[in-house]
Amino acid sequence: MVRVSGLASGMDIDELVKSMMQAARVPMDKLTQKKTYSEWQRDDYRSMNTALLELDTLIRDGVGMQKSFIKKIVTISDPDAISVKNINSTSDFSGRVEGVVLASAATMRSKATTSITDPNALLSTYGLTVPQEITILAVNKDGTFDKEKTGSGESEKTVLKPYKLTIGTDDTINSVIEKINANSGVTVFFDQKSKQFSITAKNTGDVVDGKLGVTEGVEMGTNYDAEIILGSNVNGTGNFFDILKMDANNIDTTYGTKGQNAKLVYNGLEITRSSNTFIINGAEITLKKATTEPVTFSSTADVDAILDTVTKFVTKYNEVIAKIKDKTGESKYRSFTPLTAEQKKAMTEDEVKLWEEKAKSGTLKNDSTLKSLLTTMRSSLYTSVSGLNGTDSLSKLGITTTSNYLDGGKLTIDEEKLRAAISEDPNAIYNLFMKEDSKKDGSVTGEMGLARRLRANLKASMATITEQAGKAGSLNTNFTIGKSLNSLETRISAFEVKLTKLETRYYNQFTAMEKAIQRANSQSASLSQYFS
Repeated sequence: MVRVSGLASGMDIDELVKSMMQAARVPMDKLTQKKTYSEWQRDDYRSMNTALLELDTLIRDGVGMQKSFIKKIVTISDPDAISVKNINSTSDFSGRVEGVVLASAATMRSKATTSITDPNALLSTYGLTVPQEITILAVNKDGTFDKEKTGSGESEKTVLKPYKLTIGTDDTINSVIEKINANSGVTVFFDQKSKQFSITAKNTGDVVDGKLGVTEGVEMGTNYDAEIILGSNVNGTGNFFDILKMDANNIDTTYGTKGQNAKLVYNGLEITRSSNTFIINGAEITLKKATTEPVTFSSTADVDAILDTVTKFVTKYNEVIAKIKDKTGESKYRSFTPLTAEQKKAMTEDEVKLWEEKAKSGTLKNDSTLKSLLTTMRSSLYTSVSGLNGTDSLSKLGITTTSNYLDGGKLTIDEEKLRAAISEDPNAIYNLFMKEDSKKDGSVTGEMGLARRLRANLKASMATITEQAGKAGSLNTNFTIGKSLNSLETRISAFEVKLTKLETRYYNQFTAMEKAIQRANSQSASLSQYFS
């Protein structure tokens, strides 16, 4: 549409229309400001939920995990002989190890030099019949072989289950070695200089299946005392393991060694294990070398590590308390409304920043959900846990509220008292945090551990806030503020259409005025010419 400027009237029509539209846009600006404020409020709610989730996660992975309270410092008389670490023992432990014989893995090697010169050449180059299926059975960590059921009913039987690999026409020595090493229970190595191969079981120890496997209906057609059993399914010549110059297993040959179990005397008792690493009474023991002299070990609580876990919880809890208190107590400056685009143009960047700091203040002032959460969290932490003897409250650990009531219930730690409690019984601290409620109905009761109470409080508040403000990726239709934003967006769009029509009407009116003035000027000129 072509608009007529004020040539006839001498008026700045664009400026006049702009001024008139500014007045008309006031209701529209209020809608936009309300939308902006709602977005700020939504974002502040989500920021608060993020802080609550961080606390919840820290509780879950920290004071909510028993492993946080069973960390041990283990003292060993000869650390070069054995290592010991706690896995799941809740109490301190000690022991004596002697007469150690290390477990070893079964091995096999080529009994002669092979004809392999290029491990990247196709296997057919060396006379191998392809395709063919090879099988490798290797001892497991527990000293057994993998087995599987075949058949059904009376014909059902248990058979050994080897690793199977079909060698294709595109395979080479290196490609087959790579597949075996990645997927089977053995590691294959080719020495290009000597042109020989070695195979080593990935697991140490002596096989325990033995001849008993036959009476169980286990079938393989070879020696059950071996830890490595090789086989192939091919007609004619060119067996893969023949090319490697390998025998059928690691014991029916002079070119193999038998796997050996670890042997030791533990606290006076002779024991064997298939691996050099094993667990006794919740402690993991790793044998490093054979010994003739006794090796002793004992554990104590890792006070520093446990103290750090509790301290991190208190620090994060205090951060959340401060954040909630600050946001719900913020001043609300009602005269500082969100700036419109036109208002921002008239201000400097610093002025805009200072203005919006005040405009954004108080979005969550006196929010009932957050203030209620403060109250419930304090109550959850300050109420003792029923059913516990001794350590039944935070005060028993030296954790109390600060003396300044303005802190809103922040916690403070008497480190000396907490260290003493950890040294005495770290598992009692875990029970204080994580004791289960006998009712198990999800409600917060006096029987419930402090961490469980807090997580229940946080979960309920986060759910309420999510209903109000959603979360990243939520559709506006799924939360309260989002529905309000959709409504405002609809009203703003409708008002935009209304303003566009109003602006067009103003210009049409000024255009009609310009045309009328032009006609009057033209008539006046004609009359003047006539009379002259």
